[in-house]
Order: sequence, then structure tokens, then C-alpha cells
Amino acid sequence: MNTRTRLLRRIRIWIALFIVGLVVSGVTAFPLPAEIRLLASLLHGPFAPVAEALPGLVHWVERVREGLDVVERDHPFVLYGTDWLAFAHLVIAVAFYGPFRDPVRNVWVVQFGMIACVMVIPLALVCGPIRGIPFFWQLIDMSFGVFGIVPLIIVHRMIRRLEALGPEAEGTASAHPAPAAPAVSD
Repeated sequence: MNTRTRLLRRIRIWIALFIVGLVVSGVTAFPLPAEIRLLASLLHGPFAPVAEALPGLVHWVERVREGLDVVERDHPFVLYGTDWLAFAHLVIAVAFYGPFRDPVRNVWVVQFGMIACVMVIPLALVCGPIRGIPFFWQLIDMSFGVFGIVPLIIVHRMIRRLEALGPEAEGTASAHPAPAAPAVSD
């Protein structure tokens, strides 16, 4: 296997992992009330040692469970916002098909993802206190940006190396050039 092929394969593996992460993040935003009820029951059952060691976590999970129960029962339309959050994750995941297919041409999607990961941190730090989110939970939210940017930085560097190898290294797009436009005569 030549250098270009190996590099393209590694890029695609990293992008596929990133896409899976986005899809999982998106899909898990749909059933939030059920998920938080499950987490609360685990903290009072099999994860009780964790609950004893971190009572603040248990208090926060119970508060969120109570809030989501009220919202689900009395104001279910509010959960429509988390449906849109889930949808946004899925749409962003679809956008990463571009660099999966042709990394050099679509490197801008990876750059966009890196910018979005950086923007998670000020969003959590500004909106978290406004919404009454405990700092430890803001740190969890910020970790998505920190952990998300790592594979994107790796992919970005590999795409730049692939680009430096020359035009035939650009992936499937250059392997199948577009047909030439027909000549126009007067």
C-alpha cells in the first residue's frame, strides 16, 4: 500500500469515528427524560458507591430529572428544542461525508468543526452560569469541545500532508476526473 493510500485510509478512519461521535451525541439528545431517569435510578442502585462519593452529582441529576419530568408532563414543546439539537448533530455528521470522500477539497469542513469545538468553551462559560448550570457540569460540556478537536487536529494535519503529496493524492475526486466540457463552435 503506498503512502497516499495509507494516509487517505487513516483520514477516513478518523473522520468515520468523528461522524459516529456526532451521531451518538445527536441520537442521545432525543430521549433526555428517559435517559436522566435511568441515570438517577442507576445512582440509587448499582452506582450507589458513586452517589455516596459524589453527593453533589446526585443532587444535580435529581434536580435535572425533576425539571425534565415537569417539562415532559406540562410543557413537552420545550423538548422540541432538544430535538433540534439532536437534528443539528446529525446534519453536521452528514457534512463530514465531504472530507471523508475528498479530504483535500473539503478540508474547510474539518476547519469548521475545529472552530465549533473551540466555540463550545465560551458558550459553556457564558450560558452555563446564566442558566444555573453547576461549574462541574460546564466542565463536562466543555470536554466535548476539547475531545472533539483532538481527532480534527489529527485529521487536519494528515489532510495537509496528503495535499503536499500532490494532486493525485486528493482521494476519489481526482481518481475519477470530471468529463471535459464539450467544445462550443460558432
